[in-house]
Amino acid sequence: GCDSSLNLTSQKATDAVDDIFQSLRDIARARLHMKQFNSVHNPGSNTHQAASYKPLLKQVVEEICNPDRPDPVDIEHMSSGLTDLLKTGFSMFMKVNRPHPGDHPLLIIFMVGGVTVSEVKMVKDLVATRKPGTQVMVLSSALLTPHSAIELLFATDRLQPDTDI
Repeated sequence: GCDSSLNLTSQKATDAVDDIFQSLRDIARARLHMKQFNSVHNPGSNTHQAASYKPLLKQVVEEICNPDRPDPVDIEHMSSGLTDLLKTGFSMFMKVNRPHPGDHPLLIIFMVGGVTVSEVKMVKDLVATRKPGTQVMVLSSALLTPHSAIELLFATDRLQPDTDI
């Protein structure tokens, strides 16, 4: 709401900062229903006092490539086809393990909203070290730059579609 620094007032700056923090709260609220991937903040512990940041994409890829292979909590396998549907139906009566996302030799990740080059490299490196032999494809709706990521995050109304009407 301010076209130049000459028109900047304390109230306009306060409103802009409030809008930024509201956007950040909205983004955090979108993950509240998740049990495992609900935060990118690691507060630290008694032995390691420093708080740290762990990107959501890194958490998801680490879970997919986890060698201990527990059942993922926030990642679901969607049944497709008659065979999978029958297996799902019989799983009510007997112990049938759901397929794990890391079972397949091809991992396809699609990022809605965009992905940065560093995120693509991080995924490639994680998969290469934790699950060698797995081919990974990272697809996205946009290739983000630092400028475009900030613009998408704070300068647009993310909840309203851009219909150009």
